[in-house]
Amino acid sequence: MKNSVLSFLVFSIFSLLSFGQQKEFKVEIIGTGAPVLLFPGFSCTSEVWEETVSNLKDQYECHIFTFAGFGDVPPIETPWLPKIKEAVENYVVEKNLNEPTIVGHSLGGTLGLWLASDQPNFYKKLIVVDGLPSVGALMIPNFKSEDISYDNPYSKQQLAMDDVSFRAMASQYASFMSLNKEKHQQLTDWMVAADRKTYVHGYTDLLKLDLRNAIAKIQIPVIVLAATYPNKEMVKSNYEKQFAKLPSAKIFYADDSAHFIMFDQPSWFLEQLNQSLK
Repeated sequence: MKNSVLSFLVFSIFSLLSFGQQKEFKVEIIGTGAPVLLFPGFSCTSEVWEETVSNLKDQYECHIFTFAGFGDVPPIETPWLPKIKEAVENYVVEKNLNEPTIVGHSLGGTLGLWLASDQPNFYKKLIVVDGLPSVGALMIPNFKSEDISYDNPYSKQQLAMDDVSFRAMASQYASFMSLNKEKHQQLTDWMVAADRKTYVHGYTDLLKLDLRNAIAKIQIPVIVLAATYPNKEMVKSNYEKQFAKLPSAKIFYADDSAHFIMFDQPSWFLEQLNQSLK
């Protein structure tokens, strides 16, 4: 009986400590100057910004995020994306960051649009790297946010995948997301390393989010860097439709680049980024 009670107490304390240590993200701070928040894309870690930070650190204080469930950051409970958004807002206040600029890739760009929509004057500027106000509307015919749920056949299939099948799927995705073949292994490894529930349910959170109307409230400058592979005219049409309610957004198109512009067109990307930050 004593051993059972002791075991229960140890388990309870361990659970409380574990719960207390759960965080929505990990942040590395590098450089000095005006604050810049760097949000990675889905499943990526802060490493995706390695070359970018090397370029910025002498002029800017870079806050480089890795979100819960990715890399070595423990997962959190759902809803994943709303919790991350709230935690970022708290982080900016707690760190007393004065009008930070947001640079977000993919999911990170969409998160930036969400933050700037809810707090129109809280940030200085937003730079979106191949991200959209509504990923779901791009991917799902007759899209309705309310129809998206965690309990769907595709999610169940991904959750049930064995590691070999999942890696094969991730490798295939990586081959489409960057034209730089040297980066395919890294992209695959990030997806494989992700907590599986976060990978599946977190993406569901992203699909469900529709900011096409909300972005009309944004009052800060918004710069969008868009990849054009595989069809520039189709890409331009999609971006113009999605950003229709924010006509002040400036969209620049990266030729010969897939989703990871920083890998496919690094010189063009850094030039655009430096100009946009100025």
